[in-house]
Amino acid sequence: MKKQYNRDRAIAYAGKWAYGRNKQYYAFDSIGGDCTNFISQCLHAGSGVMNYTPVHGWFYINVNNRSPAWTGVEFLYQFLLGNKGAGPVGEISDIYHVEPGDIVQLQFEGMNRFSHSLMINDIKSPVTESSIFVTTHDRNCFNCPLSEYVYENLRFIKIAGVNL
Repeated sequence: MKKQYNRDRAIAYAGKWAYGRNKQYYAFDSIGGDCTNFISQCLHAGSGVMNYTPVHGWFYINVNNRSPAWTGVEFLYQFLLGNKGAGPVGEISDIYHVEPGDIVQLQFEGMNRFSHSLMINDIKSPVTESSIFVTTHDRNCFNCPLSEYVYENLRFIKIAGVNL
């Protein structure tokens, strides 16, 4: 069974915690970055469901009991696109079909992988990288234009729904 992803709840969570850290979760700022941990928290606020499958699930119980997908950029991507169990389900999208509450991941120059996750919180018309506004941790920001980032590649992940 599938339910709708609550985009408003995900964005509200992002706005509340963009410049702070929720004490219910470990802050990974000093050990690799907090961006995907924060995006997972936002996704959880919008989905209300975790997937407790060992290794390949998407969950956070504490810093030592969490899935790789909760904090890892590539692992989150793989989970969202391949999830057949509980939790959010994603699909590859483009700049013209994303909505607030969807995810952007960035690959920076000289890196052979994507290494930063951001949540889209607003989109203006016409749709360009300057009219997509994002929220993220590491460079803490709320409602920052995507065009402020310097990157080599990006990918959009549309949240299609939530499996129960």
